[in-house]
Amino acid sequence: MIRRRRYGWSHVGGAAALGLTFALLAGGTASAAEEPTGKAVFACKDDKSIEATFYAEKVDLKLSDGRTMTLPQTMSGSGIRYANADETFVFWSKGNTAFVTEGADEKDTFSDCVAPD
Repeated sequence: MIRRRRYGWSHVGGAAALGLTFALLAGGTASAAEEPTGKAVFACKDDKSIEATFYAEKVDLKLSDGRTMTLPQTMSGSGIRYANADETFVFWSKGNTAFVTEGADEKDTFSDCVAPD
């Protein structure tokens, strides 16, 4: 009898664990795709451009030189600032203007960028 109980509990526990696993999977524990909070296309000096898709804590960029990237939002005194981990690529946006700096010397590589109102 004791063996049956142990087997029974073990069996029920296993079934419960399996059921919980399926419930968690079916319940959508993975977050839904994040919705953009805004989009803008910035026309920059030297016929360059930046397509930006803004989210709550990040931005997706498509640059006219063919590069694409996702950057997390970082601290900013004014406007919205996004940067890679080592801060060698920084995208700043304020109102309908933006610019990009790159490298340790923070060289402006996309400057005087404006999105139409």
